[in-house]
Amino acid sequence: MSAHIASLINALILVGFGLWGYLGSETPSKTALIPVVIGVLLLLLSPSVKKENKIVAHIAVLLTLLILGGLVKPLTAALGREDSMAVMRVSVMMVSTVAALVFFIKSFIDVRRARKAKVAEEA
Repeated sequence: MSAHIASLINALILVGFGLWGYLGSETPSKTALIPVVIGVLLLLLSPSVKKENKIVAHIAVLLTLLILGGLVKPLTAALGREDSMAVMRVSVMMVSTVAALVFFIKSFIDVRRARKAKVAEEA
C-alpha cells in the first residue's frame, strides 16, 4: 500500500469515527472534533501527497504524528470511564494513524534509497 492510500484511509477513519464519537455522545465536547478536523486536513492534502510533493507529505506526517499524540488522552479517559465503545473507536483511530505513519516512513526510506541508487548509477 502506498503512503497516500494509507493517509487517505486514515483520514476517512478519523473523520468517520470522530463524528461518530461526537454525535453519539450525550455530552459532546468540541475537542472530540479534533480528529475530524485533522482528518479533513489530511483529505485536502491527499492529492499533493499522491503527487509526492515533499513539503505536503511532511506536513501530512506532522499532522498524523500530532493526532496520534492527541489521541492518547481520549484513550486514557475512555479506559477510565470503562467505556468500551469509546476505547474501540479511539483504538481504531490510533491503529490507522500508526499504520499511516509506517507507510509514510517506508515511502521516505524508499525515496532516499532510489535517490542514492541514481547517484551511484550516474557516478
